[in-house]
Amino acid sequence: MRYRTPFLAASGLALILSLAGCGDESTTSNSADGSATVQPSDSPEETLTIKVKASAEAPAKTWTLTCDPPGGSHPKAAAACTALAAKQDPFKPVTSKMCTKIYGGPATATVQGTWREKKIDAEFSRKDGCELNRWTEVAPLFGDVPKIR
Repeated sequence: MRYRTPFLAASGLALILSLAGCGDESTTSNSADGSATVQPSDSPEETLTIKVKASAEAPAKTWTLTCDPPGGSHPKAAAACTALAAKQDPFKPVTSKMCTKIYGGPATATVQGTWREKKIDAEFSRKDGCELNRWTEVAPLFGDVPKIR
């Protein structure tokens, strides 16, 4: 009985290590010598378009953002990607009906595109405590909010 645990642990570790080699890559053998090349699987490009307005009447500042690696025209792409990755569902709308009446300002933002292979069409505001909290959790995504003129 005392030897069963190490045996099961060793076989379980072997299974895990063998599965770790399994991936999402495809191999093709197109060369004359039969050598194979590995190509990553095709996944949709994850690009977000962020539009931020200081107020309803203000012109929008627009950026694009890609993550992994961070890029696009976003001024702080790495910080924006980090903020998004920290949240389970950063684009989930507010569902609570009980929100404080804390007004965070007239700024609004829209985010459209693809994130984690899901279509995104989200709106953000700072009209009450719930929306303000949602905005704050991913604030780097919105860059520096334009000033009201």
